[in-house]
Amino acid sequence: MSGRRAGAGPLTFTRLRAVSFTHSCIYLALLLCAFALGGPQPETFVLGLTHGLMWIGMSIACLAAARMRIVSVRLAVAVAVLGGIGPFFGSYEFVREGHGREPPPAPGPRS
Repeated sequence: MSGRRAGAGPLTFTRLRAVSFTHSCIYLALLLCAFALGGPQPETFVLGLTHGLMWIGMSIACLAAARMRIVSVRLAVAVAVLGGIGPFFGSYEFVREGHGREPPPAPGPRS
């Protein structure tokens, strides 16, 4: 694992990746809603607020995860800096970094 910890409590690479992809889906829905409805609507407000709050939460979580060596600094910066423009950058970095990780060990037989 090259010096990285698998996770610390609820903050794991797998959970952060899942939230990142959820965030990207919400942002995509925001874009589609904003362009399809052609202006401010209650839906765009809710999706925009959700995107903003998720970006703040993901930024804090990824910076903490980088400090605990769960994710790379590059990934944390992609989420924290570029995530406000488009969370797709962070999701891409999760995919890229996930390819270099070892798969989790298979569960052994129960006794």
